[in-house]
Amino acid sequence: MDFSFNEEQQYFAKMLKEFARDELLPNYTKWDREGVTPKHLWKKLGELGVNGLRIPEAYGGSGADCVTTGIAAEEIGRGDFNLTYAVMLNALIGEIIATHASDQLKQEWLPNIASGDRIVGIAITEPSAGTDAGGIKTTAVHKGNSYILNGEKSGISVATSGDAFIIFAKTNPDLGNRGISAFMVPADLPGLETKGYEDLGNIPISRGSVYLHDVEVPEENLIGLEGKGFAQVMNGFDLSRLLIGLQCVGAAMQSIDETIEHVKMRHSFGKPLATYQGVSFPIVTHYTQLEMVKWQAYRGLWLRDQGLKHSKESASVKWLGPKYSQEAIHECLLLNGHYAYTKEMPLEQRYVM
Repeated sequence: MDFSFNEEQQYFAKMLKEFARDELLPNYTKWDREGVTPKHLWKKLGELGVNGLRIPEAYGGSGADCVTTGIAAEEIGRGDFNLTYAVMLNALIGEIIATHASDQLKQEWLPNIASGDRIVGIAITEPSAGTDAGGIKTTAVHKGNSYILNGEKSGISVATSGDAFIIFAKTNPDLGNRGISAFMVPADLPGLETKGYEDLGNIPISRGSVYLHDVEVPEENLIGLEGKGFAQVMNGFDLSRLLIGLQCVGAAMQSIDETIEHVKMRHSFGKPLATYQGVSFPIVTHYTQLEMVKWQAYRGLWLRDQGLKHSKESASVKWLGPKYSQEAIHECLLLNGHYAYTKEMPLEQRYVM
């Protein structure tokens, strides 16, 4: 088995690592403190080809494989965890639109998503329906040449900064999962309102709720066939879960690298902190756990690229990626001492990512 990246992937990883170090990392905590979604950086990522990795070349993307998309999630995560949503969200949304939407929707939205000129969110979760996507209550009633949408979506990333949302609603409530459809809904349509949250972390993601009050959507904005929305998104979740794991691993690995430098330089009782087993052993433990998750994630992405089943790998990475990353970053907080708890260092922000 060959676990190495090809030459093109190695170059892409190196380019993104340098970009994350030089342009993202220095301002990572700035956007959090100011409560700003740095849209100019979404456009910069578009210039680097990050936003359009899972968008076909015919629509302004690069049509990259899933492994390459995982590289982007990991490396951007090292510089700014919030901006990894440009990888994860756009990969999921790009696949849904490219695979299921009409040519009109593809031409209208995919080039703008790939360039970073438009930010699109995906709205499934509701106050009473999270993982149980089949339990959503938002409705879409077919009336003439339009659908009328009513309902509330909660915990939606880019809620207050998105230009549009792929909204999942029930077109036939009696059919459960088989009655869910997906719609492209511009954020400026009458009746659509958003409200942001005061979150612990990920403030630049502008998470919040989306309210739909008799929002009229043209029937051509239906994505795919009516009643097929649930199946369309569930397959995409296997990809996004693997990318989420790598986003977390990237942030945690960066924290470990920074902490290793700190414990080499900081002395206690005349010796560097790194010489104490109570310091070095935990670092090695967390590094090992993160490497294990990392390669399970890339294995899952490779399986997806081969058209093979990867739901088990995806589920395990979604669980262990955030878990091991949070534990590693907490250890880094402790090893960096009281300064690590200030907003001057990125560890505080990464810990609540």
